[in-house]
Amino acid sequence: MAVLVSLRDMIDELQFLSHESNAYLKKSTGKVISITDDDFAMVRSMEEFDEVEEEDGDEIVGDSSGYSDLETEFFQDVKNILALDDGYLKLPSKFDIDEYEMMERFSLSVSDEKISDVLLGKIRGSGAFRRFKDTIYRYGIEKDWFRFKDEAYKEIAMAWLESHGFEYADDMNRQEKSV
Repeated sequence: MAVLVSLRDMIDELQFLSHESNAYLKKSTGKVISITDDDFAMVRSMEEFDEVEEEDGDEIVGDSSGYSDLETEFFQDVKNILALDDGYLKLPSKFDIDEYEMMERFSLSVSDEKISDVLLGKIRGSGAFRRFKDTIYRYGIEKDWFRFKDEAYKEIAMAWLESHGFEYADDMNRQEKSV
């Protein structure tokens, strides 16, 4: 049975990426994992601490870490990714996803030519994202933007999954799609 990836989970992770985080797909489970730079630093520190403990000859009996099973699994995933384990694939990063281009396409798609022109003017230069957001609220078209943006992220996620040979559950519409 092929691994099924939740399209909704993938889209959510892609939309919430920052410049300090990346997302990975665990091939064996289809689980999407978001990892921050701080997570990587913490796991590296934990590994260094473990190395020092081993050098000192201290034997740790049982799991005295106090971490839950979920946290322990997450730390193991981070360790595996740091070790370049091929069981994980890096998803597109915040730098790979061009939200500016999404704003431009949305602006061009607005049927009211006046609003379209205003939006196109607002996305030029520094502060484009803030001006764009203010403008969509001023014109009351924020719901249209969020639908458009969700659909754009959905297309990115589906294309990425298909290009890597993964099946996905379109749990946004409760349908299944396979490649």
